[in-house]
Amino acid sequence: MNLLASIRIALRALRVNKLRSSLTMLGIIIGVGAVITMIAVGAGAQARVEEQIRSLGSNLIIILSGSVSSSGARLGFGSQRTITEDDAYAINREVPAVQAAAPALRGAGQVSGGNNNWSTAFWGVSPEYLEAREWNIAAGKPFGQADVQGSAKVAVIGETVSKNLFGDADPIGQVIRVNKVPLTVIGVLERKGQSFGGRDQDDVILMPISTARNRIMGAAQSKRRTVNNISVKVREDASMAEAEEDIRALLRQRHRLQAGQNDDFFLRNLSEVLGAREESSRIMTLLLAAVASVSLLVGGIGIMNIMLVSVTERTREIGLRMAVGARARDILTQFLVEAITLALIGGLLGVALGVAGSYAIGQFAGWRIALRPESIALAVGFAGVIGIFFGFYPARKASRLLPIEALRYE
Repeated sequence: MNLLASIRIALRALRVNKLRSSLTMLGIIIGVGAVITMIAVGAGAQARVEEQIRSLGSNLIIILSGSVSSSGARLGFGSQRTITEDDAYAINREVPAVQAAAPALRGAGQVSGGNNNWSTAFWGVSPEYLEAREWNIAAGKPFGQADVQGSAKVAVIGETVSKNLFGDADPIGQVIRVNKVPLTVIGVLERKGQSFGGRDQDDVILMPISTARNRIMGAAQSKRRTVNNISVKVREDASMAEAEEDIRALLRQRHRLQAGQNDDFFLRNLSEVLGAREESSRIMTLLLAAVASVSLLVGGIGIMNIMLVSVTERTREIGLRMAVGARARDILTQFLVEAITLALIGGLLGVALGVAGSYAIGQFAGWRIALRPESIALAVGFAGVIGIFFGFYPARKASRLLPIEALRYE
C-alpha cells in the first residue's frame, strides 16, 4: 500500500471521530498559538531595545559629575558639578580614540512660540553634540562654532516642541522665547523617540552653550564653566575600554586628584548598559517560548493517549487488514500519518490563533510586537515533530499486533 492510500485511510479515520480529533488537536493549537504569541511579544520588546540603542548613538560614553562629601555625608552622583566645558575640549584634543566630545548644560522652563507655550528642557551644547549623539537635522541647519563664540540667539528644536508650539506650520525662522529670551529657530531635529528610561528625546531645545550660560541662566552661571555632562563618541576602530582609561587618566590629571583619591566624575558606557538590557530581553524571549512550549508537550501527550485508544478500538480492523495482506509497515504508516496529520492541522490552526493573539495584544495592551516567519515555521515544525514522536509508539504497537489475536479481540 502506497503513502497516498495510507493518507486517505488516515483522514477517513479522523473524520469518523470529528469531536475526538478536534479535542486532541486543541492542545497543539493552544501550544503553537502560545509559542508564536510569546515570541512575537518578546521579539517586539527586543526590537524596541535595539531602537533605543540606535537612538542614543553607537560607542557612546557619558561623563557625569561624581559623588562629593559634605559635612561627612557622601552625596550622590551629580550632586555637585565637577566637570567643565574645558574638560570636553581637552578630551577632544588629547584622547586619540575620541571622535567627538560635547559638553552639555541643562536648563528647564516655559517656552513660548506664536500663540502657544510649552514647558520643556533646553540644553546648551557645542556643535559636536549632534555628531556625538548621531543626531541628524530633519529641516533647516545646525548652529556652528561662530554661533557659540558670539552667543548667538539661535536654537534647534525637537519634533515634540515643534508640534506643541507651531502645529503643522514650518518652525524654521520662527522666534521662540526661552525664559523670556528670544531665539530664532534655525533647525528641527530628526525624530528620536523615547529613551530607554522612557523620556521623550524629541521634547528638547538645543542652543549654543554660551547662549544658555550667558543669556538665559544668569550672571551666576556665566562666571562658571561647569556642565551637567559630556557626551563622548569613540571612533569605530578604537577600543571602548582603552578610551575609558585614557579619559579617566586625563580627567584625574586635570582635576588634580592624588593616587588615593576617588574620582570626582563618573563614566557611563551606554553601549554596555543597553547591550546588557538587550541580552536580558533576548533571554526573556527564550524563556517565554520555553514556557509556552510546555503546552505543546501536553498536546503531544494528548495525541499519544488518543492514538492508543484508537489502536485498542480498531484492533479487529487491524487484524482484518493484516489477514488480507497488509504489512506491518503499512499499519505503522497509517497510524503515524494519523498522528502527524492531527499535529499539523493543529499547528496550522495554532498559527492563525497565534497571529490573531499577537495583533490583539499589540492593539489592546499597546505593546510592541514583532511577528517573525522563522518563529511561525519553527512552531509548525515542532508540532510535526511532536506528531511523529508521540505517534510512533501507538503506531508501532498497532503494527506488531498478531492477525489471529487481533481478529479474536472483542
